[in-house]
Amino acid sequence: MKFACVCQSGLGTSFMVQMNIQSILEEAGVNVDDFELEHMDVGSATSDAADYFFVESTLVSALPNLPEEKIIPLNSIIDKEIAREGVYKVLDANGIEHQ
Repeated sequence: MKFACVCQSGLGTSFMVQMNIQSILEEAGVNVDDFELEHMDVGSATSDAADYFFVESTLVSALPNLPEEKIIPLNSIIDKEIAREGVYKVLDANGIEHQ
């Protein structure tokens, strides 16, 4: 499964979210090798670029071509607990057990 972390420029903030999600997956006890993580800018976020897109909630409107069910909005892009909620939501929706 592929997760894309999206921010305006595709540099620092999205990379930080990517690192948080990597850590969350490890803490969740899932097989991290089953996941591919990438960070990107808004313009690179196309529906075939990932299975799920983690994006700061104010940027959701900048992604009109993505299916709503593939977007995981984050009310705080730097809060690891909010990212954890999003990751667990995806894991649960896909029947992937976690701690």
